[in-house]
Amino acid sequence: MLEFLFEILAELLLQVFLEVLVELGFHAVKEPFRREPNPWLAALGYLLLGEIAGGLSLLAFSHHLVAAQALRVANLVVTPIAAGGLMSLLGSWRARRGQSVLRIDRFAYGYLFALGLALVRFWFAK
Repeated sequence: MLEFLFEILAELLLQVFLEVLVELGFHAVKEPFRREPNPWLAALGYLLLGEIAGGLSLLAFSHHLVAAQALRVANLVVTPIAAGGLMSLLGSWRARRGQSVLRIDRFAYGYLFALGLALVRFWFAK
């Protein structure tokens, strides 16, 4: 009987824990689109959006685009840095032209988006 109660309590705690994580995830995904975002929550939102994009990219390219394992690790490190830098350059270019600059046009947010995408592809591509 005690074992049954423990299993029920464990199941309840697991479900509540996962629901809290999902709620935090929804708030984080919403945060990058607010006018005055919480920067930490917006960063988590861009990371989650990158992971979603990485998952969607697996539908089109389910295999690794880089063959060797060592190069995949290097790609995981270098590509998000390069993508963040390119997004920062794009943001500077837009600002000089008087266009609106999005949050993803900053290095940190562009980096986090690309990192989320790269992590999903690194772990789940065949």
